[in-house]
Amino acid sequence: MEAGKPKNLEGILARREKKLAFLLLSPTFLLVVGIVLFPLFANFWISFKPVSLADLRPPTILIKERIKGNLTQPGEIITIEYRYRNSSMKYSLADVVFDDEIPKSVKVLDMSQNCSIKESADAKIFRCVLGNMAPKERGKITLDVLANIPLEKENFEFSEVQSDFKTTNVLTSFDFTIANYMKVFSASEFIKVLKTTVYYTFFGTAGALILGLFAAQIMRKAFPGRALVRGILLFPYVAPVIAVAFSWVILFDPFSGPVNAMLIELGVSEKPINFFGRRVTSFSIFGLEINFPVTLSMVILFEIWRYFPLSFLFILARMQSIPSDLYEAAEMDGATPFQQFWFLSIPHIVGILSVLFLLRFIWTFNKFDDIFLLTGGNAGTRTLTVNVYEQAFAISNLGAGAAVAVIIFMFLLIFSIIFIKFTPRDES
Repeated sequence: MEAGKPKNLEGILARREKKLAFLLLSPTFLLVVGIVLFPLFANFWISFKPVSLADLRPPTILIKERIKGNLTQPGEIITIEYRYRNSSMKYSLADVVFDDEIPKSVKVLDMSQNCSIKESADAKIFRCVLGNMAPKERGKITLDVLANIPLEKENFEFSEVQSDFKTTNVLTSFDFTIANYMKVFSASEFIKVLKTTVYYTFFGTAGALILGLFAAQIMRKAFPGRALVRGILLFPYVAPVIAVAFSWVILFDPFSGPVNAMLIELGVSEKPINFFGRRVTSFSIFGLEINFPVTLSMVILFEIWRYFPLSFLFILARMQSIPSDLYEAAEMDGATPFQQFWFLSIPHIVGILSVLFLLRFIWTFNKFDDIFLLTGGNAGTRTLTVNVYEQAFAISNLGAGAAVAVIIFMFLLIFSIIFIKFTPRDES
């Protein structure tokens, strides 16, 4: 028994430490649930609801009280007017009732049939039963009272009108529909928008990785001014997106942009090219008619230029961790610079390239601000994220916008699982 005590004590301490660990981690868990999981759940919830922008404000009854008459003169008839309306344009209200407290010193002379007075030792309550109200319905109820003593307007407005009703809140009800998904998938442009998104994402991601890889290879060896060049290379990524986007729009402007002016002076182009407004241009190669997407290619070029510094930083950090002895031995064995790069550098950086491709693919697929600032989604650059914005805010269909967002999430989730499963791992 004595020998068993340390083991029991050890088990008790381990359980206490486990409880303490869960307790310490609980704030982080709640933060993750609140910041990540709750918005995700809310997006799924809204995607199965016929929700518009007008539905964000739940239906209610709006009542405005107005006092008419000479309040300072005793014996005068005072009219209290209640104007009411249903705030919703789509949903009705049921069992509508409102109460208002009026001064005890007044005598009720006339009121509507659906209203009544309830007196107590402390107050006099005016109640009206309005019943059911159709969408946008409005009306007016008056109450005539006789004041026995001089009163102020504040005597009638010291208490707010209290209302009670029943209604359907589309956001919190358990009525679901797949109409949003049916609308999204049945839209004639959905497949086209999806193809545009995949095209933009793949080439934008691959281009940023390739350019970042070349920049890292160049910056791997020390040379005078390397620190300055590194800082310049980071400029596209750290600069405000709205500033660089408008700079590109001005540079490639067909009327006053310097790029078009240089192309015309050099004889490359006979007339200005609308880089951010021309959907496609056609040309022939070996008898084949090629349709080149001008604006979409410019947006992809902007994406590559803006985000290659991130790839450059990660790849350069991984390259600098490769022992220099390997390159020296390969050089002594007669390996060319390309062979050193292909057989030494690539195997060591394939892991970070895979991670960067996955992250950049997800981020680019979700990219909205670059496209919106450059083209507004016009000229063949309408992607799924732009579609979310147009559905949710341009035509006020939040449900359809949420459905597109869910489709994006599911697409990226499936892509990530497949990519992680078949991606080679960097064992080093």
